Amino acid sequence: MALVVQLAEGKISGGVKTDLNGEKFHSFLCIPYGKAPVGELRFKAPLSVEPWEGIKEVITEDKIAFQKNSLLNTYFGQEDCLSLHVFTRKLPSEETKLKPVMVFIHGGGFLAGFHETKTYGPEYLMTEDIVLVTITYRLGLLGFLSLKDESLDVPGNAGLKDQVLALKWIQRNIKNFNGDTNNITVFGESAGAASVEYLLLSPTAKGLFHKAIIQSGSTLNPWALRNFPLFEFAKFHGKSNMTEEELLKRLRDIPVEEVYDLQHNFVKSKKLFSDLGLISPVIEKPNPTAFLTEKPIHIIQSGKYNDVPVIIGYNDSEGLFADIIATLKMVDAKVIADTPLEQMLPYDTNFTDTQQVERLVNKLRNFYCPETDPIGRINLITDAFFAAGIKISAKSQAKVSKNPVYFYRFTLSGGLNLMKKMINGRCPDPKWLDIILAKRTEERNQQKQLKEH
Repeated sequence: MALVVQLAEGKISGGVKTDLNGEKFHSFLCIPYGKAPVGELRFKAPLSVEPWEGIKEVITEDKIAFQKNSLLNTYFGQEDCLSLHVFTRKLPSEETKLKPVMVFIHGGGFLAGFHETKTYGPEYLMTEDIVLVTITYRLGLLGFLSLKDESLDVPGNAGLKDQVLALKWIQRNIKNFNGDTNNITVFGESAGAASVEYLLLSPTAKGLFHKAIIQSGSTLNPWALRNFPLFEFAKFHGKSNMTEEELLKRLRDIPVEEVYDLQHNFVKSKKLFSDLGLISPVIEKPNPTAFLTEKPIHIIQSGKYNDVPVIIGYNDSEGLFADIIATLKMVDAKVIADTPLEQMLPYDTNFTDTQQVERLVNKLRNFYCPETDPIGRINLITDAFFAAGIKISAKSQAKVSKNPVYFYRFTLSGGLNLMKKMINGRCPDPKWLDIILAKRTEERNQQKQLKEH
């Protein structure tokens, strides 16, 4: 008979999986935490899931966020995606002690990604005495469309607000899985890492978690904060005469596949690598659902954020993601190669003097030699799109935080892994830490190597 767990919203029944050591643990897949964000709720802040009658079976992964597979040119997932997975060794009893909770937020540039167990398997982490939660959230325009007209109630950051709603669900329900509501660690990679840092900065997430691990991303990275060029988007699609209200109605009336076609074609039309991150979190005007109303760097430097112990860092070859997204046909390789160095400068340099820009570009050219050295190009992308913002964030937090801030740079070059396969050996020694929640044989071998260290 299936195991039944009573939640605040209703009853669920899950399944059983096996960890790397051959031990059994309980698995609950795609538990809904939010109401389906469809129809008039498309683009809006999320609402809590409504209670249900009977027992909801949660043993299949059927609520991945809607997105496009650029390699196959197909869509997958669904708009009704606000769900999470929970994995636990034991359910509560008089003999068991509440366990630490780890909440994983996937990456994907706020455009793609998922918490599917085929990619982010729990088998490694579940060898430890924890409760593991992995969440999904809205992506692309569905999660990050922002409009200036306050009456339309689409101020932006719906995807980040999804994450807050998931954390509130965890606070309500995780004890039913033997999880400790006073010992929750949020962790994520790439856009998931930036999300974790955004949760640190948002007053809406106060008290919902107690530790943070920020892997290969920051709110200070150039791709993590950007006002979506709505007028340019409308003009590109021949709708420049439409008001925001008319555009919103149009985007709500068409099928979700068409929304993503419009989004995909617009993003693909950009000719510079630095235009990646067009659809990202934004700074909102104050509003009833506001997640972020100030610049991230100002919040960090003020010390007025959710101050918890933090681990933050990056991997040695983050710049390889440029090769990877070209391989996946998410962007044309020529776009990466043709992007001039001045477009690689961080947005916060604020240089207006062309001579200043030219001097800095010459220094970059002499230091990295990106035109002639592919490794130099990778190092430049690593520093410009990841390391610089991550280091600034870490140093700024360390100055004001009352809790420890630990910084790392991951340089282990392990055996053959997924990333090496994807780039076909075009660069030696790719170092990626995106293996902790992996389940392929190669990644499992690396997991064992890490544990032995």
